[in-house]
Amino acid sequence: MFESLSDKLQNVMKKLKGQTRITEKDLKDMLREVKLALLEADVNYKVVKEFITSIEEKALGESVMKSLTPGQQVVKIVKDELVDLLGSSESKLNIAANPPTVIMLVGLQGSGKTTLAGKLANHLRKNGKKPLMVACDVYRPAAISQLQTLGKSLNVDVYSEPDSKDVVSIATNGIKQAHSKLCNVVIVDTAGRLQIDDELMNELVNLKKAIKPHEIMLVVDSMTGQEAVNVALSFNEKVGIDSITMSKLDSDARGGAALSVKSITKKPIKFASVGEKLSDLEPFYPERVASRILGMGDVLSIIDKAEEAFSEEQALDFEAKMKKSEFTLDDYLDIMKKIRKMGSFKKILMMLPGVPKEVRDAEFDESQLLRIDAIITSMTKQERRNPKVLNATRRIRIAKGSGNKVEDINRFMKSFEQMQKTMKSMSNNKGKMNIPGMKMPKF
Repeated sequence: MFESLSDKLQNVMKKLKGQTRITEKDLKDMLREVKLALLEADVNYKVVKEFITSIEEKALGESVMKSLTPGQQVVKIVKDELVDLLGSSESKLNIAANPPTVIMLVGLQGSGKTTLAGKLANHLRKNGKKPLMVACDVYRPAAISQLQTLGKSLNVDVYSEPDSKDVVSIATNGIKQAHSKLCNVVIVDTAGRLQIDDELMNELVNLKKAIKPHEIMLVVDSMTGQEAVNVALSFNEKVGIDSITMSKLDSDARGGAALSVKSITKKPIKFASVGEKLSDLEPFYPERVASRILGMGDVLSIIDKAEEAFSEEQALDFEAKMKKSEFTLDDYLDIMKKIRKMGSFKKILMMLPGVPKEVRDAEFDESQLLRIDAIITSMTKQERRNPKVLNATRRIRIAKGSGNKVEDINRFMKSFEQMQKTMKSMSNNKGKMNIPGMKMPKF
């Protein structure tokens, strides 16, 4: 997300941070670099102009220029302006006082509406809601079956009328079924077009009048750059939108769309789709995103992911086992599986503050986790609970069973023993111990 822009802005901020004196010329040179970085990221020119002007006005103030830490103050101003550009604070979904809450997804064809319907249903279900998805994309081949497949994988109901083209009737019948099934959220997946046309807009307007949605969410493809602004303006003018969700933010998109649409439409970005999995949907936190772009990290998002993967009870259980030196290979495997649920190591590294670019850009062999899984599951229960019984014969059997060499088994076990010692010493420190990221053995 925003990799190219992030690298350029971080280089500019790095030059500023240590400076104890900043002249007007230094500031203008810095702003020129920031301006070029934003334009290269395909941010709308009008947005860039207002952004730079606002920073310049605040940074040229007497309190900054005469400050003992002018560089750090300018960095703070840039961050604050970036947060403001992205939306200031998190915006939550509009929830109806009397269920069900009706969410209507709109957008162009290919923007990712149907996939987002599944991701949103998954997100809501995790947060205690009972969603129902309604298939109103009656034109795109296989759109209905795609939504049904997503519903089946999530164990979420899908309402559809495959033989009907009357989207108003389908949606109103879907809402009736939500009432009868006690579903408290209805997600209406509408049809898109390759480009904006009157037929599409009229259908959406009629649908809006009939079902009176509590939230009309525009799905914008991050890879469309500045064109995303034109799309958002058209939908807002003709249909009226309440929020925006950015899809494909994990792609090689330059990030201009996300930095432009909020400022131009004045509508909040509520979610970001950051991967292909149904769990890859994140609430959009402007401050966290701004911190990531400027290389200040996003520790809060890591904590959110960790809390989702580890319950407090599990963390305390692991801590107790470590203190008693009872941390087994079964526990190790369990933690590894939970860490994998948090996302790729590369994504987690991107959220950590101060990680050098060369480390962030390094290739991580995530298949190591699968190899560790194969090694541990090739052991007997006794061997996993008490690795001391692993003699040469047993290690040869495990190597064959897991598709590795005996040296790999020896290297892994040495790494595990070292980790046990480290974790035991950490657990003896005062206070609660956080579950650390474990160093994987290299094969």
